[in-house]
Amino acid sequence: MTYGIMGAMPDEVDQLCARLTGVTKESYAGVEYHQGRLGDKEVVVCCAGMGKANAASTVQVLITRYGVERLIFSGIAGNMTSRIGIGDVVVGQTVFYHDAELDMLAQSAPFLKEYTGDPTLVKAALDACSACGVRAIAGRIATGDRFVGDAATKKAIEEACHPDCVEMEGAAVSQVAGRNGVPCVILRAMSDNADESGYDVLVVKKFSITEYVKTATDIVTRMLETL
Repeated sequence: MTYGIMGAMPDEVDQLCARLTGVTKESYAGVEYHQGRLGDKEVVVCCAGMGKANAASTVQVLITRYGVERLIFSGIAGNMTSRIGIGDVVVGQTVFYHDAELDMLAQSAPFLKEYTGDPTLVKAALDACSACGVRAIAGRIATGDRFVGDAATKKAIEEACHPDCVEMEGAAVSQVAGRNGVPCVILRAMSDNADESGYDVLVVKKFSITEYVKTATDIVTRMLETL
């Protein structure tokens, strides 16, 4: 069994790459893929880049070129719920686009308007969060290419689809994985509240992505130990 582990930014995967043993690296179509072992699991780790197109193309490469059979995406997101707070995690039980014509997308494989996280991977992620002392929920993740950083946009998305968080890659990952019959799960830590403060939170570094990445690395490592 080969696992693919993805992030959108280099910081989100660098610490995982550092834990790999027997590593080989290959640059392909603008992405560097790190093949090796994490514990007793064969893995391929990569930074896809931000946005739906980057995520989708990278998933297909992971599956076609590297034979990935299960997929984990880990990164940050804007919080849209009062059930959790900054630094907590949403595990994608349901993942969907907030900026797409869903009826039209559902006319092509995998013929879905929403994508469901693989139950085994979702449970493993929730159990790993608990073991690492991280508060987490299984929730709804909304994906779009626009960064959500103002109250008006946030309100419109809330009213349209009621997500627990917003981000820029998860549905594309899930859609392409679904087309290929590959189980996947999306993990998102809350970095901001998807409003006007979000830009300052991320740019001024009030939210420490470095600290989250350390936690995320522990969560993914713990997941693989139990799968």
